[in-house]
Amino acid sequence: MTPSPKGMLFGLRVIDLTSVVFGPYATQILCDLGAEVIKIEPEIGDKFRHAGKPAKTFGMGPVHMGLNRGKQSVVLDLKDPNDAQILRDLIPTADVFIHNIRSKAIDRLGFGYESVKALRPNIVYVHCMGFGSDGPYADLQAYDDVIQAATGTVTLASRVDGDPRPRYVPSVIADKVAGLHGAYASLAAIIHQLRTGQGQHVEVPMFECFTDFILKEHLFEAAFIPPTGPMGYPRQLDPNRQPFPTKDGYISIVPYTDEAVRDLFGVLGASHILDGALFNTPQLRAQNMSLIYAEVARLTPAKTSQDWTDLLAKAQIPAMPVRDMADLLQDPHMVATDFFSHQTHPTEGDYIQMRAPVKFSAAPERNHRPAPLIGQDTDLVKAGLKQEQVQ
Repeated sequence: MTPSPKGMLFGLRVIDLTSVVFGPYATQILCDLGAEVIKIEPEIGDKFRHAGKPAKTFGMGPVHMGLNRGKQSVVLDLKDPNDAQILRDLIPTADVFIHNIRSKAIDRLGFGYESVKALRPNIVYVHCMGFGSDGPYADLQAYDDVIQAATGTVTLASRVDGDPRPRYVPSVIADKVAGLHGAYASLAAIIHQLRTGQGQHVEVPMFECFTDFILKEHLFEAAFIPPTGPMGYPRQLDPNRQPFPTKDGYISIVPYTDEAVRDLFGVLGASHILDGALFNTPQLRAQNMSLIYAEVARLTPAKTSQDWTDLLAKAQIPAMPVRDMADLLQDPHMVATDFFSHQTHPTEGDYIQMRAPVKFSAAPERNHRPAPLIGQDTDLVKAGLKQEQVQ
């Protein structure tokens, strides 16, 4: 059978009641894979439509443009009985129902799992939540900053530089990590549905997802009972593990193996340093990596970032110059792989779009419709429902 050019999830319908980043990132991945995603929004739209200055139209902020490409937008007031009925009519046509509304609130609206299951018995019902339903935090609200605080992520920087102030990672990292969990969990439940005909209720709690993400390495020696050492992966917390200064900027160098350490000092023209009492065996080098980083930082200002990059590439030592985020738009690798493209939105004009980062040999790259205006597809979806009901 020839794969559909419309994507591997073509024919799958997702009803999306999520907002901000966590849920919309999960459904964006499903949409990129070919699913039809119907985004249900209030009249003012998803909150994150208003993050950043829009080019022209209310609710068409820059983050929305990237998180909601390819989706349809339907405006419904679920407290209005008529609008709630439209959603009830839509549910039997769907394969996945995904939301990030707190349990008590979604139950009050009449769209808890049991209510939705009654309309579509084999529905994959995905709840993107802050905290798992079986714990004492179940009813609390959660945002990225809250989860970074609750997981101790905000303390990591102080363990590196000694500044006692807790600090957020400057990215909505907890939302996006949880969004990835939401996407794979949805796909796993869809596979189960296809194999067995059974739907299910899937919980994707941000607190648990991000705790797992952060502690994969930072649980470290506290994983044993009794612990063989403290929490915290030393390599990540080493204050000397920083980009190294060069003649014209900074460079990241990762001498991850002992062989790479020896090769690196050869490239630096300082192999003799490894003959010293602190570095003359593989065991000593492993124990004193912080001091090795300090020696590298002392030597790298001798050349430019590009000089070192070229020399280290020849020696097969991983390294990249430190760049500004804006440099990514002209990065030669990104240009060669067509990662960024210039698109034209029918109302907002020209904008930059990132393609889905994962490629599949059996599914060509999709040409996505642009992110929708608030309620752009309301009438179309309603008309489709009426047609299906007549048939």
